[in-house]
Amino acid sequence: MTAPTDSTPASERPPVKTEYKFSHVTTGRYLPTPGKAPGWPFAEIGHWKIDVNATSADWISELRDWRREHLSRIGYDDANYRRPELQWAQRNFVHAQMMVEDRYFYDVEAGCYTVDRYLDDLEQRFGGLDSVLLWYVYPNIGIDDRNQFDMARDLPGGIEGLRGAVKDFHRRGVKVFLPTMPWDNGTREQGEADWHAVAKLVKEVGADGINGDTYNGVPRAFFDACDALGRPVVVQPESTISAEEHLIWNVQSWGKKAPNEVIPPVAKFKWLEPRHMINYENRWGRDRNHDLQYIFFNGIGYNAWENVWGIWNQFTPRDAESLRRIATIERQFAPLMVSQDWTPYFPTLQAGVFASRFPGEGKVLWTIVNRNEYDVAGEQIALPHREGVRYYDLWQGAELQPRVIDGRAIIEMALEGRGFGALLALDAGVEIEGLSSFLALMAGFARVPLRTLSNHWQAIPQQITPIAATSPAAQAPEGMVTIPAGEYLFVVGGVEIEGQTWEGVDFQYPWEKSARRHHRQRMAMKAFHIDRVPVTNAQFKVFLDASGYRPRDTHNFLRDWRDWRDGTPQPGWENKPVTWVSIEDARAYAAWAGKRLPHEWEWQYAAQGTDGRLYPWGNDWRADAVPETNRGRRLRPPADVDAHPQGASPFGVLDLVGNVWQWTDEYADDHTRAAVLRGGSAYQPQTSHWYFPQAYRLDQHGKYLLMAPSKDRSGMVGFRCVVDAK
Repeated sequence: MTAPTDSTPASERPPVKTEYKFSHVTTGRYLPTPGKAPGWPFAEIGHWKIDVNATSADWISELRDWRREHLSRIGYDDANYRRPELQWAQRNFVHAQMMVEDRYFYDVEAGCYTVDRYLDDLEQRFGGLDSVLLWYVYPNIGIDDRNQFDMARDLPGGIEGLRGAVKDFHRRGVKVFLPTMPWDNGTREQGEADWHAVAKLVKEVGADGINGDTYNGVPRAFFDACDALGRPVVVQPESTISAEEHLIWNVQSWGKKAPNEVIPPVAKFKWLEPRHMINYENRWGRDRNHDLQYIFFNGIGYNAWENVWGIWNQFTPRDAESLRRIATIERQFAPLMVSQDWTPYFPTLQAGVFASRFPGEGKVLWTIVNRNEYDVAGEQIALPHREGVRYYDLWQGAELQPRVIDGRAIIEMALEGRGFGALLALDAGVEIEGLSSFLALMAGFARVPLRTLSNHWQAIPQQITPIAATSPAAQAPEGMVTIPAGEYLFVVGGVEIEGQTWEGVDFQYPWEKSARRHHRQRMAMKAFHIDRVPVTNAQFKVFLDASGYRPRDTHNFLRDWRDWRDGTPQPGWENKPVTWVSIEDARAYAAWAGKRLPHEWEWQYAAQGTDGRLYPWGNDWRADAVPETNRGRRLRPPADVDAHPQGASPFGVLDLVGNVWQWTDEYADDHTRAAVLRGGSAYQPQTSHWYFPQAYRLDQHGKYLLMAPSKDRSGMVGFRCVVDAK
């Protein structure tokens, strides 16, 4: 018998009868969709031939058997889903990973946390949050030997400041997660297991959960450590759970990369345990419509992550408004969204329209997605008719009057192209408190069709922080080198670990229309004078003694000095570059000295000359031109600034590469601030490629996120100054 091909007429095809084999998906994120027989090329060719209504009943039946088997195999116990103190996770529909450097969260000028400003913005744009992950570690970790727990204590105000921010989130009804990352084993030893350290931190600040970065299931040790301290938490792996038994104590997780096919996929762990909350994450997504249809179809939540490592990837207006309406429905009917009897692929009457059924006592909710690009109006769902049942179009905020034909109630609704719908059925006598006001709210939303909102994404503009010119000097001041005027081809790129070459990564130079990773500009350079070596501890001591400078935020200020209050660096450190100074501290010194910080292109021109060399001394790396690399877990003292004359640039400038990073320009947009660091340092912590990457080459720079001096100061960042020339 000849096997059917894609060109075989439908009348000659055998009935579709799929032999469902689910054991092979036990480590996957998503379950195979109904109607996709093994070997049949439905995914890419002929997807329109799939009859989900004809196959879903068998598929669901098989899937229920698979669920029973798998829960038995792992010895499943749902006790943690029944714990009252953890059940908030089942209502955690909108979650966000938030960079603490976000300018809406902390005001560096006022020196205070601004949680209300941060939350008000999200309320206005997409309806707000249920939980937030306060992210204070990557991508800055590894610039020096501070570990992930040090980073928390270096936040403005230290632990007390962090505790206050957590209280502000709680005041607004938002739960707080803290991160933990197993790959941080190259910085300072903590002296205790990660689970004990993070449990203590959670208790200190009053957090509600732990996010396990890169974990495929947060180990039980974290959960138990918090319980032992009397602070039970929701643990939330960043990657999809790989071992099914983790479902027992990981009552929440992130989801990623749901296949974007015509038939929306079913989330595996939502099916195994309907009370398991998934927050779907697509950090780099520009068009999130598929993500939002996926979460609505599965009755799960979203990770509304926009500040991605200091790169602003904001929701488009259409996606933001879609999330607002989805979250409004999910929050209103939260108990139904975790129904043990939820059923995906409930039969619908229109091709390309898919529904999930979430039943409860005396009520049923259907979430509906239109996968078609065009509007679909008219008959959508047929239900057995029962007298007294009332029906509501929740998406439009209106009561429905079904047409009854042959004992079936035919529900008519209008669905926008790539849009959403929601149907509620209430048995006779069943009432929902606040339903009228909820319907009025949704009707108000519906007056603005999603199609009228822009789905165009664009990067927000960055601005360089101006650097005021100095009084011009005809001759190079003492300790400085004159860099002559000339034509210079400035070519540089960022070494950020993530972001690929997407728009918005790295910086937006004054001559560019948006931020991007790679930059090239031919420039007519004016002459200037630059410090031959970085500013030393001895020079900074003179500044402190003469000016009486004391920063408002003193945490970590000159941390490696014996005592900065009486101006005493460690003995023998006088000729080493000053470190543990923020960009604000460096600017204060420069202003006192009648100098300024260099623009990045000035720093690079002084280091490179006009021949485009890769290093100050030439195109080949020389180990004798820089300090010895430190791959240990603790910082070593920097080298003296004049210890490596072999590393001189064509203009005779020293100590440009491989000792300590050097402050240059700062860029900011509405949400992010970052400094351009040049020259790299001698410190290279091992064990992970997630540590702050080095940039020794002169056509590379580092991007260092800025929040506040307490956190920004580093034992591997110093600076040198510039004076304008006549």
